[in-house]
Amino acid sequence: MENWKDLQKALVQFRNERDWEQFHNPKDLALALSVEAAELNELFLWKKAEDADKEKIQEELADVFAYAILLAERYGLNINQIVLDKIRKNAEKYPIDKARGSAKKYDEL
Repeated sequence: MENWKDLQKALVQFRNERDWEQFHNPKDLALALSVEAAELNELFLWKKAEDADKEKIQEELADVFAYAILLAERYGLNINQIVLDKIRKNAEKYPIDKARGSAKKYDEL
């Protein structure tokens, strides 16, 4: 699998074979995404980043990606396009000459 469309298709097929689409409404997908992101965060809690278990990070990150991809699918969103659009918006908010090397929010630059 080399692109988002193939990945999305595989996730939808997996979901549909199990009749889980009934549970995958936008609200519940967003909540599941948040829960999985919290589980990812928990792997880093109270330890140095380099001490987090890479295999567990991989599993939780896969869950985060899966729910995000399924949520995009529910709204008919093109993942490549929405990410590229966000990069363009952020480029306007964070011009290189002001943002380079800074962690400040765009309204503080």
